[in-house]
Amino acid sequence: MSGDVRPGRLKVYLGAAPGVGKTYRMLDEGRRRAARGADVVVGFAECHDRPRTEAMLGGLEVVPRARCSYRGGQFEEMDLAAVLARRPQVAIVDEFAHSNVPGDGRNPKRWQDIETLLAVGIDVVTALNIQHLESLNDVVEKITHVPQHETVPDDVVRRAYQVELVDMPPEGLRRRMAHGNINAPDKVDAALANYFRPGNLIALRQLALLWVADRVDEALQDYRSQHGIGGVWETRERVVVALTGGPEGDTLVRRAARIAARSAGGDLLAVHVARSDCLAAGVSHASLTRQRQLVEDLGGSYHSVVGDDIATALVEFARAENATQLVLGTSRRGRLKRLLTGPGTGETVTALSGDIDVHRVTHERAGRDTLLPSRRRTLSTARQIAGPVAGLVLPVLLTVVLTQVRGTVNLTSEALLFLLTVVGVACIGGVLSALISSVTTSLLLNYWFIPPIGSFTLEDPNALLALGVFATVAVTVAAVVDRSLRLSRRFARATAEAETMSSLAGSIVRGGATIPALLERTRETFGMESAELVDEPPDAEDATVVPAGPQAWLALRGRTLSSSERRVLAAFAAHVGSAVERARLAEAAAEVEPVKAADRIRTALLRAVGHDLRTPLAAGWAAVASLRSRDVEFSPEDRDELLATADESMAKLNRLVENLLDLSRLEAGVLTLNLRATTLEEVLPMALADAPGAEVRDMEEIPAVLADPPLLERVVANLIGNAARHTSPGQKVLVTASALAGRVELRVVDRGPGLPPTGRDRLFEPFQRLGDNDNTTGLGLGLALARGLTEAMNGTLTPEDTPGGGLTMVVSLPFAEQTDPVPSPTGPHHPRGARNVGGA
Repeated sequence: MSGDVRPGRLKVYLGAAPGVGKTYRMLDEGRRRAARGADVVVGFAECHDRPRTEAMLGGLEVVPRARCSYRGGQFEEMDLAAVLARRPQVAIVDEFAHSNVPGDGRNPKRWQDIETLLAVGIDVVTALNIQHLESLNDVVEKITHVPQHETVPDDVVRRAYQVELVDMPPEGLRRRMAHGNINAPDKVDAALANYFRPGNLIALRQLALLWVADRVDEALQDYRSQHGIGGVWETRERVVVALTGGPEGDTLVRRAARIAARSAGGDLLAVHVARSDCLAAGVSHASLTRQRQLVEDLGGSYHSVVGDDIATALVEFARAENATQLVLGTSRRGRLKRLLTGPGTGETVTALSGDIDVHRVTHERAGRDTLLPSRRRTLSTARQIAGPVAGLVLPVLLTVVLTQVRGTVNLTSEALLFLLTVVGVACIGGVLSALISSVTTSLLLNYWFIPPIGSFTLEDPNALLALGVFATVAVTVAAVVDRSLRLSRRFARATAEAETMSSLAGSIVRGGATIPALLERTRETFGMESAELVDEPPDAEDATVVPAGPQAWLALRGRTLSSSERRVLAAFAAHVGSAVERARLAEAAAEVEPVKAADRIRTALLRAVGHDLRTPLAAGWAAVASLRSRDVEFSPEDRDELLATADESMAKLNRLVENLLDLSRLEAGVLTLNLRATTLEEVLPMALADAPGAEVRDMEEIPAVLADPPLLERVVANLIGNAARHTSPGQKVLVTASALAGRVELRVVDRGPGLPPTGRDRLFEPFQRLGDNDNTTGLGLGLALARGLTEAMNGTLTPEDTPGGGLTMVVSLPFAEQTDPVPSPTGPHHPRGARNVGGA
């Protein structure tokens, strides 16, 4: 393919449930595009025998389907090669999540076929139900009790240039079902009573609406970023809560969560500015960790940003996230401290917030901070102004006071009081203020308190010495204050960097170390417009570039970073580089893992053949050799016993070989199935032949399942035999069944020692006998084969704890009347293709 081919664009019609009209809308768009002159073909459309939908195919070119043979059955799939050869402008391809029949080089999934079409420049219009999205698959199963075996990664759908929701109220959808517009008349009652219950449809509709809303929100954020829009668009409530690491954080988080919960779909975002001013004072890392966990428990997200000014950083973060409300705690400073140090972060944020609503939340720590100003603060603008003013005003006020008490205080005390004033001014305003104060105090002391009073005696050496002493003390104190402030700034910066890196490390530990997550975290932390990983440094002048490993560079666009921020950025880049290297190693490990797994299977197979297959072979061989011996005359009873031993050994050997062959067929995907309506009464008698003591209950009125009778019999027989081996003496294996949500669940219950949770991952591995002390009972293939056969019949086999002790194996199979009775093209390594009620 040439490099100048424009990739095709994908449009997805997304529905909450089967029957909302996705295929109809998809075909209608195809007709409209064709009417406008576009070259449109139908690559695949599943109309489910609905006349109105089939009528929409009129006037559209339909690419004939490819016929496939698999496991003795005939199937129809989209002819990808024919569509590629036809090379239309637009292809209509239904059932985005469909699993293709294996063979002839086909992709496992239809969404992979669609990506092939997009790669050559063909636009594709497709349809998908919300239950087939990977992120929502388990949620839908919990709601409907119907497992969904065909899924599409969310990222594939999010890459579509357009996702259109096909919506219908639950009442309208149920009316469509009742009128026979979705399912056949004989399936309507069952569908309305199960999958299409009002509660199910309401929940599915909400999931679809929220997922589409999230995607629309992402598109809006991209648009705002591309066009430099800083104003708040109140399309969705987003509540930002500022955390300081102080004890009031829990109160603020809960308050913000309640505000966000008042609006459906509201977002909660917590932010901590890793700085030394105001909100960063009194940071407790333990409190931040606890508050972060609280935010995540309440469904919010935690963020850490770097900013020289707390208020500005908070407002910029809120605007970047399109926040509508900002929650702050009231100041912990007391009234006197606020009077001395000026407005705090809360007042400044309110002034800068613009169209963002600011909530000032009271708490038990409000107004209870210490009086002394924080030593970690740098000189503010207010102190830079107040210092010189104090250097002029305070000496004058002291002079007025001392002249009123003249005679009660000697000259030495008066000089010390003036010196104390100079020191105080130096602490407030720095060197310049100290010099102003020293000159002022020296002149006032000389004129009003050193004889002759009322005149300057500057020619007196003592006067010059006093002036020099005042100036020296003032400059020394101011220099110490400046040095302290510089050290404090360095400490504050180091603390901020440590807090930022600690937050990043916490994200990595919690599993948020994917490359996109790290890039977004980097962009957010430094307040940049974009952050990306590139192979070569870009030439753009507005980009900040740092190395992130071999042939990898981290490029950020936005504001200019300071040297200290670049140091922190280098650490972020190192983490990104490590993530890239881990991703490469993971890919390499994934390629090696199948080889290792095959080697483990081969080793286990050799061990099993070396013992388990030789045991019945040796017994049968010995029996036959004895019968052929002419040295011993056997009685009829001994001869019969030897024949029985040989027969039993050959039968056991035959079963072991059959299990090995069936497992190999399953692994290769070539096991032939004959799925048909099968009742449990049909398979249980033969399955119970080797366990006559098993107890059968609750088999009345159990619907028929879609299964291959001989294979289902082997599944049940293996499970009963395994349960019998583990059931305590005097106890019976219990076999029971129930029907729920379109599926039959057969339970085989034993009263043995049970199985620890750590052993369940290995329970279905071949060639192991987890918990078996008897190594003469087989190859350890029974449960592995049972699960493989069950899954081949579109069923599931799962272990559960037996109440009171023991293990229960649950076989779940679909009703025969609710599943298309054709051979299933699935094996243990392919996603299942069972249809849901109402079609896809």
